[in-house]
Amino acid sequence: MFNLFKKTAPLGNFAFLNTDMHSHLLPGIDDGAKDMDESLELISKLSAMGYKHLITTPHIMADLYPNTPAIITEKLKEVRKAISNAGIDITLNAAAEYLMDEGFEPLLEEGELLTLPGKRVLVEMSFISAPPKLEQYLFRLQTKGYRPLLAHPERYLFFRDDFNRYSELKERGCEFQLNLLSLTGYYGKPTRENAVALLKADMIDYLGTDLHHERHAEMLSGALEDRGIAKALKGKTFKNQLLTSD
Repeated sequence: MFNLFKKTAPLGNFAFLNTDMHSHLLPGIDDGAKDMDESLELISKLSAMGYKHLITTPHIMADLYPNTPAIITEKLKEVRKAISNAGIDITLNAAAEYLMDEGFEPLLEEGELLTLPGKRVLVEMSFISAPPKLEQYLFRLQTKGYRPLLAHPERYLFFRDDFNRYSELKERGCEFQLNLLSLTGYYGKPTRENAVALLKADMIDYLGTDLHHERHAEMLSGALEDRGIAKALKGKTFKNQLLTSD
């Protein structure tokens, strides 16, 4: 019998995004790649998944990972050299993922932030609650000429029962980046459901891997064959390719 409802084809690869703009690939400076071998292995896997350009984003957290632009830039140089020596056909740049904690305000006021193209600043918050100064942080970023980009909004489940909070952040000019891992169920069913709801509401601007380690790479590879994920993304447009160059 002729099937009027064709199944959605799996993604197959992430070439349609071209650029991954959230990952932890610089060795030994946060909770991502532990050493250069792991860094190269993860980068090689992203290349095999269809990415041509990576903007890796090490954590900057006051207590756990007090990274600086100098530390990140030096590590970037080392990994670029290793990529070239390994013959991996991919471009690597770096920005940072800033936790909006007590250490963020002085960095915002005094320092030069490491940004994605277009002076976008990737920011995150606690998974327990929003920072009391969230709106002030976003406003200060904008007054200094930056564009706030919120990492993995679907993981902030304290907004799930107050979905209007997402709309308010978007209205304040905050872009959203969804983790592809969230669609796999890696972080649990509530996060996956929240991710799908944000996609249906057309609130997601970018897709990122948030790749830290081999298990993440395995899940991302599996996502390429998941028809449910392909269906969730079908008909959506994302801005990843705008980040290919400054």
